[in-house]
Amino acid sequence: MCGIVGIVGQSPVNQQIYDALTVLQHRGQDAAGIMTCDEGELFLRKQNGLVRDVFQQRHMLRLKGNIGIGHVRYPTAGCDSSSEAQPFFVNSPYGICLGHNGNLTNATELAEVLIREDLRHLNTSSDSEVLLNVLASELSRAGTPRASASDIFAAVTSVYRRVRGGFAVVSMIVGHGLLGFRDPHGIRPLVVGRRQRPHGDEYMLASESVALDQLGFDLMRDVGPGEAVFIDEHGRFYSHQ
Repeated sequence: MCGIVGIVGQSPVNQQIYDALTVLQHRGQDAAGIMTCDEGELFLRKQNGLVRDVFQQRHMLRLKGNIGIGHVRYPTAGCDSSSEAQPFFVNSPYGICLGHNGNLTNATELAEVLIREDLRHLNTSSDSEVLLNVLASELSRAGTPRASASDIFAAVTSVYRRVRGGFAVVSMIVGHGLLGFRDPHGIRPLVVGRRQRPHGDEYMLASESVALDQLGFDLMRDVGPGEAVFIDEHGRFYSHQ
């Protein structure tokens, strides 16, 4: 069991993600991480430990940007090394980071195919890194300088074909927006909320609605089993079953 959160806002999201992870701390106490994006530049802080210990003021000041994701980890696969703290990141295509709650039952077979056929490198034994690289591999097939929402949903559809297990995912795609999706059986939880602001709506994905409540987001609904939602950097909301 892990906790995940993602926010697309109209102002810096670092403190909001921190507060959400604090509320979700019961879902994982081994490691915590936040990654944000500002004008195409990514900022990351992750380490073993509780949220309050991992993030000091100097770390928070470096986490710039109005979009970001966070994760608290309870290790169910891989090991408890700080190298397996999330979010994970790959630079191609576009730059993708990912936080994952769940377990992949075919992670070993997927890892072999990723290395042999997709020509991707895996740096850890984490099934979350496997899932990230499957998503990146499928998204690269779009072959365009900028992927549309339809391209992103097509990539997720291909992920569902390849991946088995229970999973809820938040992923940030540089220059695009925030992606969330849930396994076809709905084994792992994921909710989506909205908060109205004078300059546009803000959206949040989280493992539990208590995180939305903490930050004043209104619960829209659960992300459905086998559903993906995408919020672009301008706050436009898309969903696909």
